[in-house]
Amino acid sequence: MSSELLTVSEVARILRVDDTTVRRWVKQGALEAVVLPHVNARQAYRIKREALNKVLSSSAAS
Repeated sequence: MSSELLTVSEVARILRVDDTTVRRWVKQGALEAVVLPHVNARQAYRIKREALNKVLSSSAAS
């Protein structure tokens, strides 16, 4: 199954929040993400489009 993967910056832009907020949501488990192997100190994530849509639909229902 192929799924579109978005960067933290792309998700932050769509949700109109800071990159740090998206990273916090991933660490808290509020936003499902794929953890990429990384060389830098900062963890690299990719968020599935379906996970973003799920967050958007649940916030729209509130």
